Amino acid sequence: MPAGLPAKKTTEPTLTDTTAASVAPPATTSHASAQATAFTVILAVSFCHCINDIMQSLLSAIYPLLKENYGLDFWQIGLLTFTFQVTASLLQPVIGMITDKRPMPYSLPYGMASSLIGLIVLAYAGHYSLLLIGASLIGIGSAIFHPESSRIARFASGGRFGLAQSLFQVGGNFGQSMGPLLAAFIVVPFGQTSISWFAIGSLIGIIVLWQVGGWYSR
Repeated sequence: MPAGLPAKKTTEPTLTDTTAASVAPPATTSHASAQATAFTVILAVSFCHCINDIMQSLLSAIYPLLKENYGLDFWQIGLLTFTFQVTASLLQPVIGMITDKRPMPYSLPYGMASSLIGLIVLAYAGHYSLLLIGASLIGIGSAIFHPESSRIARFASGGRFGLAQSLFQVGGNFGQSMGPLLAAFIVVPFGQTSISWFAIGSLIGIIVLWQVGGWYSR
């Protein structure tokens, strides 16, 4: 070899390299299984979004019943709406900022539990102040649910962010439309105490969201 020219290096495949290549699973197989799991999770949070928004829309749907049962004026109904909206809407950015720094997937079942308690309080409220407490508990549950469940839907999307968000949103929109109908078919004929029956849906949501939180933590 002429002096001054760099020596040509040859790289032989090692046993470790060939072994790793031979045991690596096909990319398509792992991708397919990951997508199957992701869609299960997305549908789970969409289902719970439906439950959450049924409870939200139920409150406004029973205003005529509450007005009659408690002799409320429009100012008191407006305050009830304000109490719910402050907790459900204005708390969401705060919770979102907190969970951006530290994700809390297990906060989801606790949020649903807050809504469950709110339903029970509304069902058996003895006076107006308890109506305000029940509305605020449902609002707090909704504020906890939305930021973290939206994050999980995106995390489970496998890069298909638009589809995941759309499926998540469908659950909420369907719940918003079902709340007034369920109020008409259940609460109006059976009375205010029948609001507590919706706690069954909340309990199912708690179980589902606990499983979702476990998936996210893994």
